Parts: sequence; C-alpha cells; structure tokens
Amino acid sequence: MSAIHNTFETWLTLVCVLTGLVWLLDRFVLARRRSEKDTRNWAVEMARSFFPVLLLVLVVRTFVFEPFRIPSKSMVPTLLVGDFVLAEKFAYGLRLPVTHTKILSTGEPQRGDVMLFRYPENPAANYIKRVVGLPGDTVTYKNDQLYVNGKKVARTKKGTYRGPNASVRRPMTLFSEKLPGSTNPHPILHIVTRGGLNQKTVTVPEGKYFVMGDNRDNSDDSRDWGFVPAHNLVGRATMIWFSINWQNFNVRWSRIGDWLS
Repeated sequence: MSAIHNTFETWLTLVCVLTGLVWLLDRFVLARRRSEKDTRNWAVEMARSFFPVLLLVLVVRTFVFEPFRIPSKSMVPTLLVGDFVLAEKFAYGLRLPVTHTKILSTGEPQRGDVMLFRYPENPAANYIKRVVGLPGDTVTYKNDQLYVNGKKVARTKKGTYRGPNASVRRPMTLFSEKLPGSTNPHPILHIVTRGGLNQKTVTVPEGKYFVMGDNRDNSDDSRDWGFVPAHNLVGRATMIWFSINWQNFNVRWSRIGDWLS
C-alpha cells in the first residue's frame, strides 16, 4: 500500500502539536496581556479553531480506526482492487503516532487475521496480508500446500474462480482454507499453471510474524522478504467501508459493510 498514509500521519501530528502550542500560548499567556477591546490575530484564531478538530482526528486514527485503500490483487478474492477497509488500531496494542512506540498492550495477532503493517523493507509503506505463522511456529509451503507446525492446513477445492480481478490469461482455482486456531475459513486462489512456486520451510522468530496473501501465486509476502516485526504492526482489517471498480468507476454496493474473516 502507499506510503501516503505514514506521511499524512507525520504531518497531522506536527500540525496538531503546533496548533496546540499556539492554543496553550494564547490561553495562558497572551490572554492575560490582552484587553477586552483587543482581538486575536488570524494565526491564533485559526489555531484555536483547528486544534480540537485535528486532535480528534489524530486520536481516532492513532488509537481507534484508520482507513486504508487496497491497491493490488494480492488479497483477492477476500479484498479486491478498489476496496477501502477500516483497520482496528487497538487490536494489537496502543501505539504513539510517528514513533509507533507501544504504550499499552491490548492483544496480539492470531492466525487468520487480515493484518495491516509497515513493510519491513520500507516502513513508509503499508501492506496488508493474512497472518499464517505466529512466533515459534514452523511454516512450510510446498507444492501449493501450506503446513503449520508439521500439519497440513485443511482446504477444500471450490472450482475455477471467475469473480472480480480474476486472471484473464491463466485459470485460477478457488479454495476454502482454515488455519489452525482460526475461527472461520477464508478463500484462497492458486493459478493452475504455476504450481510449486516459493517452496520453503521456516521457523518464525519471537516477536515476528509470517504473512501471506490470499492470492497465493500473486503476492509479495513473507515467502519473499521474510517476517513482520511486532513493531511494524498497524492494526487488524475489520470491514470494507467502500468499494469501487476503477475501470468503470462503478461502486460495488454489495461489498460495502462486509466484515472480514
């Protein structure tokens, strides 16, 4: 996902701090020196007007929910290009903006979570994948089959995928997969003609997570660049709040309000 979100977070924090300082200066210093006939200058008035709004936005997007746009096909069919999701920021602990220092532990990722995180190789960019391996797990991906701690992950073949964002040139097979400990099964895709890519076995280190896209043969994930450190966690994707097909600009009304599992 785009690095715009983290840039916006930095600027929002800076502007919020600056307007807050101006508000404090006016409230406790300038107001005492000002007579009843004096008026505040325009900079002070703007700071006093915008600070409460900016503070509210910063608190909500830092500790409660934050919107994200899906730009790639790596999570098809769970998430489509043009979906907009809400990330539950408090799912994996409360973190300060910009520094992302955890100040309160409220939970940890579980297998099957659709997780948003800062890309380890470029923390300015946000990625979204599904958690398949927790700290201490041994994860094997072989012949398009996932194994967790030596046990084959159950999946059921559903047939050829013909839904949105389907590959035109290569047939895609739809499966239903259920990870160990996960409450609900989730859909995954395989490109029939590409079997056997990215075969490997790894043990997930403490404080890190192994993630994969549901579109297994079209995803840049832990099979390619490694693990996600706990410090890079952003939140758990919970709901699609808007969806649009960018090719024809049609709103996908049926997807709006869908909860992710």
